[in-house]
Amino acid sequence: MSESAAPTAAIPQSDPHTIAARRDALVAGLAHATGDTLHDAALAVLAECGVDAKRSALQELLAAVAAGHHAPNAASGVRAGPDTPGRPARPALVPPKALKQRRLGSAEGRAALLHAVAHIEFNAINLALDAVQRFTGLPPEYYADWLSVADDEARHFELLTGRLQELGFAYGDFPAHDGLWQMARVSADAPLVRMALVPRLLEARGLDVTPPMMARLIHVGDQRSADCLAVILAEEVRHVAIGSRWYAYLCDAAGLEPQAHFARLLSERAPGAVRSPLNEQARLLAGFSESELQELTRTGTERESGTPNTRGH
Repeated sequence: MSESAAPTAAIPQSDPHTIAARRDALVAGLAHATGDTLHDAALAVLAECGVDAKRSALQELLAAVAAGHHAPNAASGVRAGPDTPGRPARPALVPPKALKQRRLGSAEGRAALLHAVAHIEFNAINLALDAVQRFTGLPPEYYADWLSVADDEARHFELLTGRLQELGFAYGDFPAHDGLWQMARVSADAPLVRMALVPRLLEARGLDVTPPMMARLIHVGDQRSADCLAVILAEEVRHVAIGSRWYAYLCDAAGLEPQAHFARLLSERAPGAVRSPLNEQARLLAGFSESELQELTRTGTERESGTPNTRGH
């Protein structure tokens, strides 16, 4: 496929005030809702396979929550969830090592990169919904935060698929991998584990790799794609910060020291997953401490050098 004519529509910019207002509306709706239907409602959206159907169902859920129609279950617990979330038949899922590395000098190469990020965003919608449907007995603000994140991720997905269309491609035109949802399985037993391993590990990795991706796109003259990633990066800092806040909250409730427990979880559940270099500025904004960043940098350096890290044991 060939790249289409230069687009004229402006890229929608991140609006923190609008995002905060939407989240506050969700908190208000949850505060006066009755019943305990929120988890089943989120599960229904999670199970939707079609891209358009999932986005529409999510918007309906957000409106219903803001209107006070769904309350969370007050009893603390962990619900069963799907082994595989709802997703379209395409893209084909392959092992990560089977994915082709493409140069960014062509529209196809840039589209492949954006497709990979779009696939991450689609999975992030499902991960945020699973954080709502799976874990019960948490404060209303927790559910409002993750519903708000799902809303953001859906906008990110739409932004990227729109840019793919401008390049002459569509979501599903390239293969993808299932690594993100595999981490959902690893962290399905407790909200504390989920907060550590999804926002503070996987999503935080996005903070590290996005600026270099943007620089590569700008280098080949694709400022528009880089601008799309800039919008996403700004909002992903907030998502990781949400994960950091709820991770700290859950550690406090369990009497755990957050930094030591994070290192333990990384060692036990995601060995070798930390990579360097880190985007320290973004991670500090997202709730990481200086001492955590020093420890993570050591862990990433030791991984790359082949030196075993025993600090998390």
